[in-house]
Amino acid sequence: MLGKTTWNQGKNMNERDKAWGLLTEFTQSESLRKHALAVEACMRANARKFGGEEELWGIVGLLHDFDYDRFPSLDDHPYKGNEILQERGYSEEIRRAILSHAEYTGVTRDTPMEKALFACDELAGFITAVALVKPGKSLAEVDAKSVRKKMKDKAFARSVNRDDIVNGAAALGVDLEEHIAFCIEALRSIAEQLGLQGTAS
Repeated sequence: MLGKTTWNQGKNMNERDKAWGLLTEFTQSESLRKHALAVEACMRANARKFGGEEELWGIVGLLHDFDYDRFPSLDDHPYKGNEILQERGYSEEIRRAILSHAEYTGVTRDTPMEKALFACDELAGFITAVALVKPGKSLAEVDAKSVRKKMKDKAFARSVNRDDIVNGAAALGVDLEEHIAFCIEALRSIAEQLGLQGTAS
């Protein structure tokens, strides 16, 4: 096992820029880029909540699906991404967290950062989907209750695994309703970047 990297060495903004560059190099899809930003925002908020390193958690969120646009098959994602991250000098801590977010890799989620990534990934996508069907296409119109209601509608955003959302919150040790509200709040902080600031603004 490689040792944990120390993150606070004055390179944080450069590291984030580098991660964004890697994401945009491999991800042409606008919706996937927005998903990366959404998960990053949720991860940063959770880092602050759980006392994690915000830049580190944010980069894990930003890069968790960076290879998916180019390598979408279960045989390739996130394995190809792991190889690329290793080539680019990313730490085992980051690579392991990203591998752990896909159930089928068999990589266990042991750290708060790994658990948070799993708890935020599907949920961030689902909250975005709920916002997009609101009259003003705005995160301001979304609350935990409306998200829970949509979760019960099997026909809505059917590609999102509801069990992952429920189990993710449980593994992180947070109440599901609170976790949903917490992530909505995190996404509101970047609503403009996500194109979900609403038609009224």
